[in-house]
Amino acid sequence: MGRTPEARALAAVLAGLKRRSGLSYEELGRRVFTSSSTLHRYCNGNSVPGDYGVVLRIAKECGAGPDELNELLRYWESATGRRDEEHASGPTGVGARPVAVTPTAVTPTALKSTAVTPTAVKSAAVKSAATGSAPLVRLRLALAAVTALVLLGTLVASAPRNRGAEIPPVPVGAASWAQAPLPVDPALFGVTMNSFSGAMPSFRVGALRLWDSETRWAQMEPVRGEFDWSVLDRLLDGAERDGLPTLFTFGGAPAWAAPDARKAAYPEGARAAPPDDLADWDTFVRALVRHAGDRIDAYELWVTANHPHHYNGSVETLVDMTRRANRVIQRWDPDATVVCPPITDLWKEEAHRYLLRFAELGGYQHCDAAGVKLFQRKVTDPPETMLEAVQKVERTFQQAGYHLPLWSTGTVQTIQLNDPLDADAAADHAVRFFLTGLYARNRNLERMYFYAWGNGKIPVVIQAEGQRPTKAGIHVGRLQQWLTGSRIRSCGHGGQIALPENVWQCEFLVPDERGTLVPARIRWTHAGTADVPVGAGARTVHRLDGTTREVGTGDTELVTERPVLIRYR
Repeated sequence: MGRTPEARALAAVLAGLKRRSGLSYEELGRRVFTSSSTLHRYCNGNSVPGDYGVVLRIAKECGAGPDELNELLRYWESATGRRDEEHASGPTGVGARPVAVTPTAVTPTALKSTAVTPTAVKSAAVKSAATGSAPLVRLRLALAAVTALVLLGTLVASAPRNRGAEIPPVPVGAASWAQAPLPVDPALFGVTMNSFSGAMPSFRVGALRLWDSETRWAQMEPVRGEFDWSVLDRLLDGAERDGLPTLFTFGGAPAWAAPDARKAAYPEGARAAPPDDLADWDTFVRALVRHAGDRIDAYELWVTANHPHHYNGSVETLVDMTRRANRVIQRWDPDATVVCPPITDLWKEEAHRYLLRFAELGGYQHCDAAGVKLFQRKVTDPPETMLEAVQKVERTFQQAGYHLPLWSTGTVQTIQLNDPLDADAAADHAVRFFLTGLYARNRNLERMYFYAWGNGKIPVVIQAEGQRPTKAGIHVGRLQQWLTGSRIRSCGHGGQIALPENVWQCEFLVPDERGTLVPARIRWTHAGTADVPVGAGARTVHRLDGTTREVGTGDTELVTERPVLIRYR
């Protein structure tokens, strides 16, 4: 396709909308999940989108009105030769059923309960054309009604938590996907331990990470050649009792190893730098791995790569430390997973330049997984905004020529400077932190470590040591109960899967009472609410507070910022 009169006509409308919007090709491409070069080909007629959903997203971002959407639909049909086909609107089976549209009055109630897709537009148009029972003007009225629903759906179908506030735009990087069902690894649901007592979480978690747990290098080797493993052993014994895989994080060089280096923000005088003599590094790594044996499942080779509070040495030295540590670990514990030092501040271009430099120097050759730090720009932002950072990381790794699993191992260094979220918001954010990790499964994200267990001075507290779990901790535990033994097969949001724009969904196969895998969906919003049909075959809706209700195919569920599980027959 491309350069036909129909393609040129479609391109002319797209190019005109793009010029009117004032957006650059790069910015518009970012908003519609398309490269700037591909978008340029659409606008000059050298290529035609194979999916009408792409055309619709471009038009909506450029502020197209109903008449322009009708025009684009006609041109796209002519350019692709699909007048007798349905327009694909998203991955098969991951959305609510599209509804047929008739030219009746549009009400707020209809907007709230109806998911409108290009498929519905085509269905109405084909039916009218085939029967000849409706004049052309009625067909155009139907198309105008549908396009008005598409444009206005997110404004009327959902309302923000605070009345009068606008719903935030859909976070960038949230492309829908589907795949053959894959097991949900319990280890995805990790927590960083801010405790040195050996006590473990009293709600369900899937993995532990040791940091801010009195296990820094400076604390375990306070004098060259003299090791204190007492705290480490308490923590590893607790993890072993609970059957939890443990990730050990290196960091905090002793003062004796780098006396002139910058001090880190820790009372024992640890340094935010590599040791002056890397032989000291080799000795510590060897002693630790030999002492721990198979009780440590994975090693994160420094707490953070590109933040001066934790490391202010050169990239070259960090790559050398990574190479040397991997060599030691592979000799003494070849089954352990080696995680490269994580990159933080992924919103900034400097972070991606650092990642590329680490890759160019061969750092990722010595690791089984790549560490990253995923967090929102502001703690009050929807957790789904982390997907933009995941998307950027994926592109940077593609540029570097690597495809390693991603492990998200922490948050921003200044997390404790933020005010706490209220109990309800904290619970919603904690659960959606892990759901966002599941959503990013298609971008090779394997682990999410929540920061932190045992700490009561952070914005989202899941359980302070010595206290009962908060609502956030209880809800995280229940999410894992929902997904025990499950398989994930798709995730999507909004119009891409025939749902209101603020609604998100992941589809699973979960065990029923007999252990048979049955379909299930988890739905939530990044802001506001939306009434959504539960769909054919729905049996029960489960809430994070432990309550359930029976439902039928014709019922709807008010989807909010607190996720719900819908089970099907």
